[in-house]
Amino acid sequence: MELDLTKVKNIVFLTGAGVSQESGIKTFRDQNGLWENHSIEEVATPEAYERDPALVHRFYNLRRAQLKEVDPNPAHKAIGHLSQYENFNISVITQNVDDLHERGGVTKVLHMHGELRKIRHNHTGEIRYFEGQVEESEFKIWRPDIVWFGEAIKCSEHIPEVISQADLYIAVGTSSQVYPAAGLVSMASAQGIPTVEINLERTNMSSSYNTTLLGKAGEIVPEFIEKHLKVKL
Repeated sequence: MELDLTKVKNIVFLTGAGVSQESGIKTFRDQNGLWENHSIEEVATPEAYERDPALVHRFYNLRRAQLKEVDPNPAHKAIGHLSQYENFNISVITQNVDDLHERGGVTKVLHMHGELRKIRHNHTGEIRYFEGQVEESEFKIWRPDIVWFGEAIKCSEHIPEVISQADLYIAVGTSSQVYPAAGLVSMASAQGIPTVEINLERTNMSSSYNTTLLGKAGEIVPEFIEKHLKVKL
C-alpha cells in the first residue's frame, strides 16, 4: 500500500522488545523463555516478590545497572529527532521498561509496563525515580515500579485517547500478539488511522496493518522517517 502522509501531524509509535534488543538490552525471550537464567515465575510476578523479595531485587538491581552500559540506537534517536519538529506531535507507547526513548530525545513516553529507574513504596504507593540499588533493609519497603505478570498495565486511561488523536500508528519491534498491546492496531484501524508495522519478520498480526516493513528497527525507522515524513536526520 502506498502511504500518503502529507497531512500527518500526530504520530503514535508502539515499541517492543525488538527495539531495545538492538541496543543490547536482554529480554526474557532470549533463550528458553528465561530472563538472564531466571524464569518469569521467579522474578516477574507478585507471588515471586512475596516469596523471595531478595532474589527479585537482586535481579532488578542488575537490570538497572545494565542501563548504564547501553545507549539509544538509531531507531530511538530517529524517533527522538522527529519529536523535536514542531510540525509533528509524537507519542511513544512502549512495552519496554528501559529509558532509551527518553535518552534518545522523546519527550512523551507512556510506559505500559513500568520503568526500571523507578521504585514504588509498598505502603504509600509513592513512586520515586531511582538509579541505584535497593538495599536489603528496604527489600520489603520498596518494590520495582514494574508491571508484573497478572498486574494491570499503566497508562490504560491515556492510551486510547492518544490513539484517537493519531494520524498515523506505527508498531516497531513487537509481535503485538499479547493483550492489551495486541488490541491497539485494531483500535487505530477502527478509526481509519493508517497503520504500519516495522519488524524483523512478519507476525500473526501483520495482516492487521496497512503496511509491513521488514528489517532492523535501527535501519528501517530512520529510512521511513526520511522517505515518508520528509525529515532529514
